[in-house]
Amino acid sequence: HISCIPPEVVDRLLPGQRVWIDDGKVGAAVESVDTEGALLRVFRAPSKGVWLRPERGLNLPDTKLELSHLTPKDFEDLDFVVEHADIVGFSFVQDGQAVDELVQALRQRHGSHLGILAKIETRSALKSLPEIIIHGAGQRPFGIMIARGDLALEIGYERLAEIQEEILWLCEAAHIPVVWATQVLESMVKEGVPSRAEITDAAMSERADCVMLNKGPFVLEAMDVLNDVLNRMEAHQHKKMAQLRALHW
Repeated sequence: HISCIPPEVVDRLLPGQRVWIDDGKVGAAVESVDTEGALLRVFRAPSKGVWLRPERGLNLPDTKLELSHLTPKDFEDLDFVVEHADIVGFSFVQDGQAVDELVQALRQRHGSHLGILAKIETRSALKSLPEIIIHGAGQRPFGIMIARGDLALEIGYERLAEIQEEILWLCEAAHIPVVWATQVLESMVKEGVPSRAEITDAAMSERADCVMLNKGPFVLEAMDVLNDVLNRMEAHQHKKMAQLRALHW
């Protein structure tokens, strides 16, 4: 039995809809919903099992949530952000209206000078991406983050490569900077040794304007590796345009 915040999310669930728990470690489907909550049937979990720990994320790719774009906690955080930060990261932005609400909240706090980084991590955000760009760009620094962790759960892992390509194309056409995020050189950051696939992923990130690394004990070493890879790749490609320079062995 696990709780959900905000609790009204449960009321929007319908039988058959998928629920991903803890970054996709557990996959479940809604069996039924009543006044006590929702009954879920687990269809995917690690072979050795996994603990459902507190404060883990929930992804509901099939559910239309229609929740408030900004919560009371968000407004409290903005009071601090306006005083101390340069950029506001907007998680789970849904559409242009959400961007307008954030812009208005910043204006009320004399924070119109702050940049906005809209994190694209839901189906709704993908469908509304042109609208999000139009509402966000032009009046202040504005960028897009491809938040690949939640996005992969929302659209399916097999579509992630295709979708991140489309986001890059659209943002380049709109002259909007893009942050490539989530699990870049993750093994290197946490364990000190990167996987082969991670190096290839890091090389592909050269087409974005910024690459984000997660925290970990080897993050400085990972920054050196990432810098080396990107310096090599930028001679081959500028964003989506291949350069095809001579190879130097």
